[in-house]
Amino acid sequence: MTTLTTSATQQPAPAPAATGACQFPPGFRWGAGTSAYQVEGGAGEDGRGTSIWDTFARVPGKVRNADSGAVAADHFHRYEQDVRLMAELGLRAYRFSIAWPRIQPDGSGPANQRGLDFYRRLVDCLLEHGIEPWITLYHWDLPQPLEDAGGWPSRALADRFADYAELVYGALHDRVVHWMTLNEPWCSAFLGYAEGVHAPGRQEPAASVRAAHHLLLAHGRALAAMRAIDPANRLGITLDFYPVTPAADTAADREAARRIDGLRNRLLLDALLLGRYPGDVLDDLVRVGGLDHLRPGDEQVIGGRIDHLGVNYYQRYVVAAGSGVAGDSLPASFPGVEDAVLVPQDRPRTALGWEIDASGLRDVLLRLHRDYPPVSLAVTENGAAGYDYADPEGNVHDPDRVSYLADHFRAAYEALAQGVDLRGYFVWSLLDNFEWSEGYSKRFGLVYVDYATQRRILKDSARWYSDVIRRNGLDGAR
Repeated sequence: MTTLTTSATQQPAPAPAATGACQFPPGFRWGAGTSAYQVEGGAGEDGRGTSIWDTFARVPGKVRNADSGAVAADHFHRYEQDVRLMAELGLRAYRFSIAWPRIQPDGSGPANQRGLDFYRRLVDCLLEHGIEPWITLYHWDLPQPLEDAGGWPSRALADRFADYAELVYGALHDRVVHWMTLNEPWCSAFLGYAEGVHAPGRQEPAASVRAAHHLLLAHGRALAAMRAIDPANRLGITLDFYPVTPAADTAADREAARRIDGLRNRLLLDALLLGRYPGDVLDDLVRVGGLDHLRPGDEQVIGGRIDHLGVNYYQRYVVAAGSGVAGDSLPASFPGVEDAVLVPQDRPRTALGWEIDASGLRDVLLRLHRDYPPVSLAVTENGAAGYDYADPEGNVHDPDRVSYLADHFRAAYEALAQGVDLRGYFVWSLLDNFEWSEGYSKRFGLVYVDYATQRRILKDSARWYSDVIRRNGLDGAR
């Protein structure tokens, strides 16, 4: 059984110190990422339909300050300006997602050509500026009619997604080499259908387990549909990883770590890279609602070859067993895991309250390298939320973000030095954006967005990152 855990007797190494030069390999892709609903805006334009996030954001109390992505960073109208900023920074790649409701407003049927035309223009603009497009087909904005028909807990959605993937890939496969089917399907399934803190806001544990399976099945069927059109491009998927460490070297804490790691990491990863669900995790999930949704042949479809795996990383979990242990209770997004807590560590935190531990990124990359079949990796998301503001001179100083990125780049470099096939790093995010249930209260961007005027301002971190790209690495200073 493979795990993404660290035993209590082998505690994670300290985060890399921000000293010493790190020279990345020639051709390493330095980029930044966004997602459609978080930056595009233009919600009612060119035939775009309604997504589950449009609906969710209208429910009182679901999104901080009643914010929505209806306008966001207005990337839909300002993409040319944003691409010029990317070129100014020297970005070599840009990861973005396609809004499914722009392509199929009702979630099925022929493509809305006006929607496809927007992405054709964006891709052409990127290529004209020497920036490599990386497309994610699904970053959580399901067309509302498909949710009305049952959403991801419905098996039929796997076929609908394959149809959608075929439409987008058919239009852009000649210009875009790098593709991801899904972004963080764990979040779509368990935050959306178990905990209900993300769209569509359902709190149905059994449905969340079905949703996770059907998301992976949709990925596998999309791969087949895309390769039938053009097998030459590089296709993959993006997962978010949380290394799990038991708080103490006890049987109870190790068991808690196994269960949390199993649901949070191995459930999806083993299915994708080993072609089978981990048996111990299925045993844990039987009590949540049964496994009748699993059918013969599904795992073979899910485990189809991928050319690359996207790695999203933000924090580590330290866990303990027992309801009487001091710690933070597990959220409802962990169905079937009872009597375990997350134990806070004495570490700095981002504005979202996420503990900063760069060593976790190194540990994730090394575990993937050691315990799974070879596949090229890219860090497709990593960044820090802050309370950034423009000073009276119009500057945005964000030294904490610079420090955060420097330490995580060094962690990635440590993994590279130990043989990990890491080919790129996409900072999250290019622009300040709609941060899901947090609305616009937190900022992740390298580029500051004044939402009232849509003015863009390069933060200090953007200029620092530009220098990292120019050097293809870090010198001995931040």
